[in-house]
Amino acid sequence: MFSHLPVTDCKELKIPAPWGYISGRWYGNRTERPILALHGFMDNLGTFDRLVPLLPDHVGVFCIDLPGHGRSSPLPLGIRYDVYNDVFIIPRIMKHFGWEKVSLMGHSLGAFYSFIYATMAPDTVDMVICIDCVLLPKFDSDIALESFRRNLDQHMVQDEMMASGNLREPPSYKLPKLEMAVANGTLSSVTPELAQHLLHRQVKESGLNPDSYYLSIDRRIKFYNYWDIGAELGADMARGVGKKPFLIIKGSMSPFLGPHTDEAVSILAQDNPHFEFYEVDNGTHHVHLRFPEECAKYMCPFIQYHRPPSNATLYQGKL
Repeated sequence: MFSHLPVTDCKELKIPAPWGYISGRWYGNRTERPILALHGFMDNLGTFDRLVPLLPDHVGVFCIDLPGHGRSSPLPLGIRYDVYNDVFIIPRIMKHFGWEKVSLMGHSLGAFYSFIYATMAPDTVDMVICIDCVLLPKFDSDIALESFRRNLDQHMVQDEMMASGNLREPPSYKLPKLEMAVANGTLSSVTPELAQHLLHRQVKESGLNPDSYYLSIDRRIKFYNYWDIGAELGADMARGVGKKPFLIIKGSMSPFLGPHTDEAVSILAQDNPHFEFYEVDNGTHHVHLRFPEECAKYMCPFIQYHRPPSNATLYQGKL
């Protein structure tokens, strides 16, 4: 048996970056290297609010807000939000703390980043937990090209507006309406009642409308530079990960781990005694937020086995 992480035992941190800082929250044990947790598209570290307190307390969890999300600084003007810039956050954090290895846990886009980094630098990754994603969903070529063109144009428009200082306050709403908007934006993956976990780090009080709030996320993120990985490349990337501890948790109602990931997942599992895959009944894409107890049921023994207290890397870096 093991104890769970106390949710009140956390420290807010800011990791310096050339464009500002990366905001994060380190839960639990700060004498050993933690698990690095990465959230999904247009979310923030609040996505792990309900899961983290259920995880073993012998190893901490460091949840971050990706650039432009939550309380992290936005990227500079002229720099697009894309896979390459975001994945590079992982080694940047490792260098800041002096970690030679990293344990990764990601949801959605954060899981995709964890998979990518594990194939790019497999010798530096000792454990991966992917929540409801490995590869991003595949789009038809026509849809992908149109999306790329539109996002490129809109990102430039937003850059020009920000450069000119001609930005108006975004539309603001009462909190219940914002919670409903978040739920609808996730296609009901998150309920309005749970939306507070995705809002508390990225809303600001309106200066125009009393008792109203607006989303403070960098609006350029909506025009993200999507990386469409085909099955062949995804399979080659999976081969590069090697036979390391790899846990995948899928929400049964979610399409994110569909046929387009089958070959990559099969390769990750092949002859790998440290590979585990579980499906949570009635789980949506935010399965860890809707059903944290079910996810923790699989994560806790996985973490306990692959990051036991006796083998946890002593952390002597800076906080």
